[in-house]
Order: sequence, then C-alpha cells, then structure tokens
Amino acid sequence: MEPMHLIVGLGNPGADYAKTRHNAGFLLVEKLAEQGKAGWTNERKFVARVARGEKAGKKFLLAEPQTFMNLSGETVGALVKFYQLPLAQLLVTVDDADLPLGEIRLRPGGSSGGHHGLESIEQHLGTREFARLRIGIGRRDGTREITNFVLGKFDAAETAVLEKVLERAAGQIECWLDAGLQKAMSQFNGTISPTENKK
Repeated sequence: MEPMHLIVGLGNPGADYAKTRHNAGFLLVEKLAEQGKAGWTNERKFVARVARGEKAGKKFLLAEPQTFMNLSGETVGALVKFYQLPLAQLLVTVDDADLPLGEIRLRPGGSSGGHHGLESIEQHLGTREFARLRIGIGRRDGTREITNFVLGKFDAAETAVLEKVLERAAGQIECWLDAGLQKAMSQFNGTISPTENKK
C-alpha cells in the first residue's frame, strides 16, 4: 500500500447543514480539494466523500464522513484500517466553539473538548494521539448551550473572516505535509489579523 496522508474534515452531510459553523471542517477540506483540483467521489465502504491529491511530493486523501458528526469515528476508523495508516499521517479538521472566530490551532493530540466528532474518532482509534486542527467559530453570550449556534450559518461578516481563516488553515496543512507538525504549528497557529490578505 503506497504511503499517504489522510486529512479528514468533520461536519454533517446534506443541504440543511451546508456552510454551518459546525461544518467548518468540511469547508476546509473542500478548500483543499478546490486548490488541488481534486474531484470528490462517494465511497460507500467508508461512508464518506473522498478526494485524492498530491502536494509537496506527498499523496493525500481528503475525506468527509457522511455518517453525521457524532459517528465520524466509523469512517475514520475504516479509512485508517484499510490504508494501514500510521496515526502520524492522520489530521482531523474540526470546528471549535471555545476558540474565537479567526483563530486556528493545530495540536498533536489532546482532549476532545466535548466535541462529539472527536470523541467518536478517539473511541474508534482507541487513542487521542492524532493531530487535530481546530477552527475557531466562537460562541455568543458565553452560553454553554450552543447547539443552535453551531448549527447556524455564518453571517456575511463572519464569512469574510472565515475565507481568510480557510486560506491560512489550508497553508498550515500544506506545511504539515511538507515539513511536519511542529513547523506547521509554530508558523501558522494563532489569530488572523483583520488586515491579513489572501495569499
């Protein structure tokens, strides 16, 4: 089996959830596919949409689980097992309501932070030791009950910030593929400045 990297965006399938805050992971892998001119196919055996590409001499597989968020681990576990993938070559992109909109944070592992998609992946892989790139979506009024918020769509002002975030996060993933996790973390983690231009 040829070596490859797996980049999984988390979200919920279907038109009702498209472009919602909870689908930030989907939006990022779709950005990567667009940049790499990679076409999506539906692969039933993984219950996922997948796209294949190559960057910096590294082959990668983009995946969007179609299981709904809380069962994301079923898809990730199946992909990792099928491709006999070392977990060092797995990266999961996910929304994070505890980070403000405009901030991205790549980490080599850690807590799910209560995110059900990450919890499902941890359960299926039997470990927390896989890279995750958190995309801040913020939370309003400091409330803990955020279901309606995360399932809502980005407004016009948020979308403008999100576009810059996705550009930066895509660059971070390219750096991860090319130079590894530590360099990608040190060069890209942080908050997008309001004046940051697209590359």
